[in-house]
Amino acid sequence: MLVSAAKIHNGIKWLPEGTVIDVADDGTIKAVLNDVTDNVQYYDGVICPGFVNAHCHLELSHLKGAVPEHTGLVPFVTQIVHKRDNYTEEQKVEARHTAFKQMQDNGIVAVGDIANTSDTLDLRVQNKMHFHSFVETYGFTPTPQKQFDYSMAVYHSFTAQEQEERTLRQSVVPHAPYSVSKQLFELVDTFEESTLLSIHNQETQGENEYYEDKAGSIVELKKTFNLDDSFFTPSGKSSLQTYLPWISSNHPVIFVHNTFTSFIDIEFAQDHLPNVYWCLCPNANLYIENTLPNIPMMMDNCDTICIGTDSLSSNHQLSVLAELQAIKKHYADIDWESLLRWATFNGAKALQMDGIIGSIELGKKCGLVHISSLDENAVIEVIA
Repeated sequence: MLVSAAKIHNGIKWLPEGTVIDVADDGTIKAVLNDVTDNVQYYDGVICPGFVNAHCHLELSHLKGAVPEHTGLVPFVTQIVHKRDNYTEEQKVEARHTAFKQMQDNGIVAVGDIANTSDTLDLRVQNKMHFHSFVETYGFTPTPQKQFDYSMAVYHSFTAQEQEERTLRQSVVPHAPYSVSKQLFELVDTFEESTLLSIHNQETQGENEYYEDKAGSIVELKKTFNLDDSFFTPSGKSSLQTYLPWISSNHPVIFVHNTFTSFIDIEFAQDHLPNVYWCLCPNANLYIENTLPNIPMMMDNCDTICIGTDSLSSNHQLSVLAELQAIKKHYADIDWESLLRWATFNGAKALQMDGIIGSIELGKKCGLVHISSLDENAVIEVIA
């Protein structure tokens, strides 16, 4: 099949006008051509590789609309914990399968999916999307072995799955700096050498305040759940600058949200780790805290931004394109060439899948997505 469009983005940059993509029936890119006009299926709008959702919580799909917008992170987390199990198994299954189909229809070909349970095993085996399941561990305690053992059991339930056509990977990762003690960070760090990690990072200002002087909203969160943090001594530094030395430099890390991440934090992380990715989930940031990261500052200081949708508990849809549109709405000067790169090639690199997806290159099965326009009325069509 030969296809072309008014504009083609190859995952990294815009291709010259008149470029034609030769794609096999199984989705493999056979060639990227010029000066071909016969038997070409032409599309208005944009063609780009399939999107990569670098951060999602499919297992929370049943919580859509359960928590109102703009509560702030601490009330949001509190309500999620109290409400997430107030549903039948049938409701949970139906919700996550509907959400998964929505992601496919929105042109997403790979997901970095957060797992606190083994619920999403039934989605991974469908052979319809590449998965890296980030099995989160929690435990702000100096003796976290019990919590880590639970996460290990979930992790091992994922390792039994295999697929020939789609990538299925998993790793044990820390949830967030306010929910993982130094001792638990160390268990994660030493479990698997060089494994890909992900962490909810600086999603609220209270996280930094907690590490700087043990004040702010995180103190109230711990009181709400009767968590004893008497062993914890604040460092006087931001959360990122405190916990990052507890992670070995051989780990690639995806930092997620980064709503209150500073230039100094970015510089610190990139000095400490050779492989750092910064995942933005703008619609979730607006839903929960009603604010966004300083994305222009991030652009000036790193080139590894990628995109996630977070969950339907904190979003109205699971669409990478909707995330790009939210960024464009608030930061009009950010160009679409950069936005589409974050949503495709950068996401594939972050999930260590850039050898097979993320860019329109010979031999890859990256998926091809047609976007009717780049405004709020855009319609997505999966064409390969």
